[in-house]
Amino acid sequence: MQFIPTAIPEVIIIEPKVFGDERGYFVETFRQDQLDEFLGFKVDFIQDNESKSSYGVLRGLHYQLAPAAQTKLVRVIKGKVLDVAVDIRVGSPTFGRHVSAELSEQNKRQMLVPRGFAHGFVVLEDDTVFAYKVDHYYSPEHDRGLAFDDKVLAIDWQVAPQRLQLSVKDTQQPSLDDAELFGYGQSLYV
Repeated sequence: MQFIPTAIPEVIIIEPKVFGDERGYFVETFRQDQLDEFLGFKVDFIQDNESKSSYGVLRGLHYQLAPAAQTKLVRVIKGKVLDVAVDIRVGSPTFGRHVSAELSEQNKRQMLVPRGFAHGFVVLEDDTVFAYKVDHYYSPEHDRGLAFDDKVLAIDWQVAPQRLQLSVKDTQQPSLDDAELFGYGQSLYV
């Protein structure tokens, strides 16, 4: 596996090695030992989640506050998404900035999104299956979000606004200026 820091170094792209031939392919999608070695400590993932969505579905931007904050390791099993992580650590040199990456069944890329970041994705192909690991269980009382269309964030979702499909919850999220956020220096992954 190759670990590639993004423009916000705490957010990591992971490219697994794919072994393929005319019969198909084989790929290791997760190696705890390699992740631990890269990070210098262990992230204990405790739950796997999966969703299936059609073109234009936008899920996010979501996060959980401490003590239920989550690190996520996200990937696409089938289809394609634009995956986005937003730094919401007040005082961080990259506060309010985001990184995005296309994750697809073809490129097999994954994104490691640490605590202190809001996360979301938009589906770029019908019948996309998205999977992710988390290191803390879902906690409704700590669940928070940001407005996907906040002008301050200036995220290009690559889908025409009239084609976006959102939950009621995701249409009612606060702007970055009005959201409950993280402090800079809080533990990112553990």
